[in-house]
Amino acid sequence: MASEPVARAVAEEVARWGAMRQTGVSLRYMMEFGARPTERTLLLAAQFLHKELPIRIARRALDLESLPFGLSTKPAILKVRDWYVESFRDIRSFPEVRNQEDELAFTQMIKMIRVRHTNVVPAIALGVQQLKKDLGGPKAFPPGIDEIHQFLDRFYMSRIGIRMLIGQHVALHDPDPEPGVIGLINTKMSPMTVARIASEDARAICMREYGSAPDVDIYGDPDFTFPYVPPHLHLMIFELLKNSLRAVQERYMNSDKHAPPVRIIVADGAEDVTIKISDEGGGIPRSGLSRIFTYLYSTAENPPDLDGHNEGVTMAGYGYGIPISRLYARYFGGDLQIISMEGYGTDAYLHLSRLGDSEEPLS
Repeated sequence: MASEPVARAVAEEVARWGAMRQTGVSLRYMMEFGARPTERTLLLAAQFLHKELPIRIARRALDLESLPFGLSTKPAILKVRDWYVESFRDIRSFPEVRNQEDELAFTQMIKMIRVRHTNVVPAIALGVQQLKKDLGGPKAFPPGIDEIHQFLDRFYMSRIGIRMLIGQHVALHDPDPEPGVIGLINTKMSPMTVARIASEDARAICMREYGSAPDVDIYGDPDFTFPYVPPHLHLMIFELLKNSLRAVQERYMNSDKHAPPVRIIVADGAEDVTIKISDEGGGIPRSGLSRIFTYLYSTAENPPDLDGHNEGVTMAGYGYGIPISRLYARYFGGDLQIISMEGYGTDAYLHLSRLGDSEEPLS
């Protein structure tokens, strides 16, 4: 443990950096900047991250200390705060990045930070679950509980940005990238291919849980490509499909009727690429629609296992799939809308900005 004066000095530094202005970047900028990585561009990128990451990390550390309803004191939340403070100290104590040797050492260090933060989502979910128990469940939520939801939206959006910046910088060091790939960005990503892989993954989980899974039919132009981050799209389609497959499976499980397929339609517009995921799983009551984008009404019973890497493995997950998918869509200027017909099914519209000009939403 750090001695008290050291801890106080770190807290003061976190507060100072947390008050500084963040700098957003766009998908297009990341593509243009990383198109032909040289020692000089990687050095410039490392120098930018050396200044930018402590600001973003400090903001989140401060956020974690000032949460309402005693959430800040939950052991899981304290653990996450310690990870953020540790990462802040690691970057701040790293000397100025002046040459290639410094740049490679800095890249290794931020790679380790990314690993340290792997379990942030399940840890926060555990803290929120503990809070929900303390409050006596959703029916007993006090006024002002929305503040927790707003914090989680801010926190997870910032996490997406931090992981994207680190992941992009690390990936630019790949000596032999695939054609068209710039860091984490594939300039010729096929949404049809990503949808097919995500549907195979989601169906495999459904099979494991229920013994069978509805079919998934995918419609669109197989030759169409656009620049995007394939793991982001995979996560969004996978999470939405898990919900659709579960709804259809549970609706038709004890029925003589054959379960209808879930349909994915990929449309290529001038401004947006839109992916619609349609199911006939019975829909969501209108009164419950607003709740599907919050983190406080999860259907999951068991808290996530912090030691196992089980993000998104069960069918119910811990109820974060939809709100987090919307953040991933919004991160690059897109959005997610859910439209439901109770008694019939649900349509999810995933809008992805194909222009790539919008800057990260920072808070």
